[in-house]
Amino acid sequence: MKLKLVFEDLIKEEKNSEEYRNYKKLKLEEAKKNITVEDRVFLARYKNRPKAMDFIKNIIESPLFFHGDRKYADDKAIVGGVGMLGDIPVTFLGIEKGRGLEESLAANFGMPHPEGYRKVQRLARQAEKFNRPIICFVDTQGAYPGVEAEERGQAEAIASTIYEMCGLKTNIISVIIGEGSSGGALALSVCDHLIMMENSIYSILSPEGFASILWKDSLRASEAMEVMKLTSEDLLKFKVCDEIVEEDLAVELEDFEENYNRLKKSLKKNLEILGDIPMDKLLQNRKGKYRNLAWD
Repeated sequence: MKLKLVFEDLIKEEKNSEEYRNYKKLKLEEAKKNITVEDRVFLARYKNRPKAMDFIKNIIESPLFFHGDRKYADDKAIVGGVGMLGDIPVTFLGIEKGRGLEESLAANFGMPHPEGYRKVQRLARQAEKFNRPIICFVDTQGAYPGVEAEERGQAEAIASTIYEMCGLKTNIISVIIGEGSSGGALALSVCDHLIMMENSIYSILSPEGFASILWKDSLRASEAMEVMKLTSEDLLKFKVCDEIVEEDLAVELEDFEENYNRLKKSLKKNLEILGDIPMDKLLQNRKGKYRNLAWD
């Protein structure tokens, strides 16, 4: 994994010099020309990659966060609320992994519980009531598979969220910002327009899980990455995603600013396009999109 070595090398360097900035630019330009599937997976999981909260704070203006599912508890793996995208009021939803040990533990490393998906349903119904578009930021290795989650109806929570999103009478755009794995990601990916950040991945499960199930050997994850066709380029070709937002390689969190700007521009453009489509036609297109995927 050459890109990982490049990033590790750049992190060790003294960062406050012009020499470093020129060196970094040269190394990243060179690395991007020879990027592999394994590099894409590394980037999707990279520790300094922005999380859902970073995207929300850099794209949504004046965000107001809501909490709880009104049935059991507040799941910190799911963040959501209302805010502005330019002059458009929107509802935003995100799967948050957290940064650092304390945040990651609180967010259960981005693995939502049933109450998280029920929070999604609550805010989605509210968005429909007030005719607000929904923007989802997806970054998860999957829903939490623990006993307590199953006892509280994890499968039902995911299935009913998918069902709700299919028939929701408002515009929905989903963005895969890092990892998008399993039904835990799909629940927030049923939408009218699916965007993938260039270095994100989207799949039925993790490469390690795929290798463990198919070949009984998680060490064959690199081989699984090639077989699974989980990169943005592959999924655009298969018409699973509708658009790729180009990324500059970002070693540090602050290097991501231009990528936020590109995504924000895309979101505004697509909300305008979706806003011109009659609701009956929008719902027909949304359902047809997923039926066609299954058929193909």
